[in-house]
Amino acid sequence: MVKHVDAAMIMAAGKGTRMMPLTADRPKPLIEVGGVALLDHVLDHLRDAGIGKIVVNVHYRAEQIEQHLAASAADLDVRISDERDVLRDTGGGLVHALPLISDDPFICVNADNWWTNAGENAISQLMEHWDDARMDVLMLVIPLETANNSQGVGDFNMDADGRLSRRQGDAPASFVWTGIQMLSKRLIVDPPSDVFSTNIFWDRAIAQGRCMGILHDGQWFDVGYPAAIAATEAKLAKQYGR
Repeated sequence: MVKHVDAAMIMAAGKGTRMMPLTADRPKPLIEVGGVALLDHVLDHLRDAGIGKIVVNVHYRAEQIEQHLAASAADLDVRISDERDVLRDTGGGLVHALPLISDDPFICVNADNWWTNAGENAISQLMEHWDDARMDVLMLVIPLETANNSQGVGDFNMDADGRLSRRQGDAPASFVWTGIQMLSKRLIVDPPSDVFSTNIFWDRAIAQGRCMGILHDGQWFDVGYPAAIAATEAKLAKQYGR
């Protein structure tokens, strides 16, 4: 049975340090790829998946994001999770935003990645694969060898049942997390502090065998550093004529 959710969180509160000098005068979510802001790209995918309630956390140049959303997302129910005073990292950001998120489970997307769908919307696929009895988090992953602009050595390995595990030692992992996931609120409990990484929650789910993954069947690009922008635009232009 398809589990449709109507709520998503966009992680948009980072300082954009890796994106300097492009973020000297704007927050990272407003950096453009092919003339489209990263934030708008995420919003377009969420709209296409039928999600209308969006929580966006903000910190660096927060007012620019608020102004942009007022103009580009007037058709959506957008709420701001304000981290201007304290940047809480990803886990702390989830805890802080949780009262604003209406659905359980819900979609969570990082604002520093770019993806295309080969067929069905990837976010809709997450909903279709959600199994409340088996999982607390479901991640969209892509093989390391096809992760465009990736500078890492992979994030997770995945077994035949879709369970994810951390890479071991210096050996590369087979899959890269795309920054797109579906989460249950039951996982977001007992925070260790106000500021911490989502890795804390993921490791709990992994230990219980409840951190699952599905393969993305389209293209995915890491656009979290300046050189990746031009590389992504060039590949999109070659493959899709844009």
